[in-house]
Amino acid sequence: MNQEQKTLLEGKGLELVLQRLCLELKENYGDFSNCALIGLQPRGSLLSASLHRRLEQMTGRNIQHGKLDITFFRDDFRRGDDILKPNTTSIDFLVENKNVVLIDDVLYTGRSVRAGFDALMAFGRPAKVELLTLIDRRYTRHIPIEANYCGKAVDTHAGQKVLLEWDAAQTNLEKVTLFTREV
Repeated sequence: MNQEQKTLLEGKGLELVLQRLCLELKENYGDFSNCALIGLQPRGSLLSASLHRRLEQMTGRNIQHGKLDITFFRDDFRRGDDILKPNTTSIDFLVENKNVVLIDDVLYTGRSVRAGFDALMAFGRPAKVELLTLIDRRYTRHIPIEANYCGKAVDTHAGQKVLLEWDAAQTNLEKVTLFTREV
């Protein structure tokens, strides 16, 4: 089985999208005094760490940032025979009455984000929760969830996959590719 691939974002185009997402967040949250960024493990946490670094450089402020594991909150976690290996959750601040931006790399069916909402509520009741995603795979939702901040919307089908390629240190996003399985 072969795969056809198409580059969605790279180089200056990718840099502009990441910069725009940061500027949108800065416009809405100003000094980020009552806002926290939380990345969904595993891949959303890489994107959130990258955006967090950029925002701190842009604003000169410390911005609260965490990672949230959703393994046991997924609705499909008991469906396979594989042993589940949860990732680390790291939230060292209160989310109660705080504006939280959940960050994931790709919005596909909405199930991971739904699990993220459930997992987040175990930490308290935020004032508001918004969703940021780099890639929105439109027309593939199983749950009615929409991102407040979107890097790029792409029309896809179930036979396709989006891959974010990071550098060796997993700190810099280098490329976003859409793969299509050929039968």
